[in-house]
Amino acid sequence: MAHTATPTTSQKLKMKIAVLTSGGDSAGMNAVVRSVVKTAIAKGCDAWVVREGYEGLVRGNANGSSDSGAVREDASFVHNLRFGDGELLKDGTGDYISGRTLKGRYIVRVGWDDVRGWFGEGGTLIGTARSTTFRTQEGRQTAVYNMIKEGIDALVVCGGDGSLTGADVFRSEWPKHVEALRAAGKITDEQVTNHHHLRIAGLVGSIDNDMSMTDLTIGAVTALHRICESIDNINSTAVSHSRAFVVEVMGRHCGWLALMAGASCGADFIFIPEDPPSEDNWEDSMCAMIQTHRETGQRKTIVIVAEGAIDKDLKPIRADYIKDVLTDRLGLDTRVTTLGHTQRGGAPAAYDRIMPTLQGIEAVDALLESTPDTPSYMIGISENKVTRVPLMEAVALTRSVGTAISEKNFKKAMSLRDPEFAEMLAGFYATSVLLKEPKLPHHLRMRVGIMHVGAPAGGMNAATRTAVRYCLRQGHKPFAIHNGFLGLLDDNVHQLSWLGVENWMTRGGSELGTNRKLPDIDLGAVAAKFQQHNFHALLLIGGFEAFHALTMLEGARKNYPAFHIPMVHLPATISNNVPMTEFSLGSDTSLNALVQACDAIKQSASASRNRVFVVETQGGKCGYIATMGALATGAVIVYTPERGIDLDMLRRDVRFLKRRYALDQKGKAEGRLVLRNESSSDVYSTDFIRKMFKEEGGSLFDSRAAMLGHTLQGGIPSPLDRTRAVRLALKCMSFVEEHHQALLRQHGKKHAPPESAAVITIQGTTIKWVPVTEMVAHADMQNRRGKHAWWEPYQDLVETLVARQQLLDKHLPVDV
Repeated sequence: MAHTATPTTSQKLKMKIAVLTSGGDSAGMNAVVRSVVKTAIAKGCDAWVVREGYEGLVRGNANGSSDSGAVREDASFVHNLRFGDGELLKDGTGDYISGRTLKGRYIVRVGWDDVRGWFGEGGTLIGTARSTTFRTQEGRQTAVYNMIKEGIDALVVCGGDGSLTGADVFRSEWPKHVEALRAAGKITDEQVTNHHHLRIAGLVGSIDNDMSMTDLTIGAVTALHRICESIDNINSTAVSHSRAFVVEVMGRHCGWLALMAGASCGADFIFIPEDPPSEDNWEDSMCAMIQTHRETGQRKTIVIVAEGAIDKDLKPIRADYIKDVLTDRLGLDTRVTTLGHTQRGGAPAAYDRIMPTLQGIEAVDALLESTPDTPSYMIGISENKVTRVPLMEAVALTRSVGTAISEKNFKKAMSLRDPEFAEMLAGFYATSVLLKEPKLPHHLRMRVGIMHVGAPAGGMNAATRTAVRYCLRQGHKPFAIHNGFLGLLDDNVHQLSWLGVENWMTRGGSELGTNRKLPDIDLGAVAAKFQQHNFHALLLIGGFEAFHALTMLEGARKNYPAFHIPMVHLPATISNNVPMTEFSLGSDTSLNALVQACDAIKQSASASRNRVFVVETQGGKCGYIATMGALATGAVIVYTPERGIDLDMLRRDVRFLKRRYALDQKGKAEGRLVLRNESSSDVYSTDFIRKMFKEEGGSLFDSRAAMLGHTLQGGIPSPLDRTRAVRLALKCMSFVEEHHQALLRQHGKKHAPPESAAVITIQGTTIKWVPVTEMVAHADMQNRRGKHAWWEPYQDLVETLVARQQLLDKHLPVDV
């Protein structure tokens, strides 16, 4: 997380932070609200939610303050635990059996437990509305008055570009409205002094992923999940009947969903607003491409169209018209499926639980640091890093995309999207266009070996399919090396075809077969097989074993000339334990499998009345899955190999659980999760911890265990793993082409430099190539992980979000 700061005591006591969601709903908005509320309270601030977006600000509270009689100076955890409105907000009711009501109350103070469990819910529990009143000066002045009346100092807004623009206008006009309210005698001089400046932070909630200066908007990944699930299901019936399907997805002004779905699901053709067909008769080129695919033996056709798709003259391209073209010109049995609002629904994906949580924390930090001279910030994402950017700069860039499209300047429109957008579009065409004549001349074409090494992981097959399709387009020959290095020694090698990898995008596991054997089983024989098959390049897809294998092959170059070829490792492992990279293919698929399992387990835990489930995860000696899974599921404790487990830790954990359950509302069931990596301790096993919690819980809570095992490896790869597989595999192929051509320019005996054996890594905001010789210094070879885990501080964050430190405070007034 970037830009963290520790506020002074005076700042903590003065700050009241409100959060609202505006515009359309998107999965992950509830995670934002939960994160902002808990972070604000953890930092000693008061937390509020605004119901129904900006409309709620204008309506305010009809019956005076909603502060429930709270005393501003009391910032203790117990005081901020709950204010009785959590179930009202979560159930969407105006009344409850307790007699409390939300009727006439739109600016509501909330406590720690009032937002418990929210991040697993879709949509936004505090509601959203488009407010025409707030767009007027009078409406905004009323909103200022309502906020000052409640004493609110800062506002977090989660919405689209219109909502964020409204937030910035609101902030800029704030001093003027304050003076007008004082002149009208509605507020006091003291209130003017206390509220002369409004702090604003914006987060982008949009399934379209249409905001500039951030890689992903909140809800976009979950929407892509819904789309890919639907298309995956459509694929099976399309193949059965040899049909064509035209699928319309959301994206009025942005084609991100259509593009990523096309790349993730292996579509034949896509239509997006930013890059319309360049031909006058685009129908001809579409039909020619689809006909080529059909002639190879393909039994299905998938065309994806964004709802805002246009041709080069800005005329809309409709799904029904595409259907008619395919039916009339190609004679295909064609159907149209409009996914509509199903794309917005459902439980958030793991990414839309974790990243909004981190962004909400960053938003609170930005508010605490805000001054009248600092700009309003938008909290975004760059690769794998939370960022702050000037809000209005991001909004201006976003709107310039629409302007460029309306002016038919499509090249500019593409340039204004994030770099990954253009890369993925090029990647889509590289893997979907089957050329009659390869692009490269004969002397530049290669024989490329592709091997899976280590345990299977989601995305391995998608990366292989991408590499194969790219090879065939360029004129290279891709060879599958089945069953790793053992298969190579057994000559289990065959050339892959275009149609042979057609359905691999959605397949989990490893179609090539994989194992953990390394080339040192017989380096000489491995070199002989390289020479026998005349490999010009090698693509290794796998985890720590693949990295280790590459170190061996590079080190053996001094003895074996056959290894003087470009060799690249694409990290793919659910453990995410490859050194120096923050993301490996398969880890997102595994996190989503963990989230789905834990959601079901938590239902059981709550229904069974106060039960703690100790859930064991995979991950080897790397605690990434357990830690990030704890963030995504709201687990109260996480155990990892990096920190280990000792007796003092277990004593504190028991004390923490007792205090937490003692503070729960009587008669309210609450299940809680504890995540334990399988290798956290050889002594304190999952069953040991389960028995200990059961014994120590007494009448407060029960305990059970759940071993998820290899279920975390299987299943259909997540869209995030698929799109990253496409993007990274294409970069890998460009890498080996570049180094192969450099070797061709050498005279005499070929000598591959160390940098030609490298690992593709994601580091912060960038993708970097790291020579495998450099990576060894950053690797813990014994424990098969990196020496420095970038995610390890998030374990402290897990504890912060469950108020562990506050609950272990010896002065806490709880008798347990």
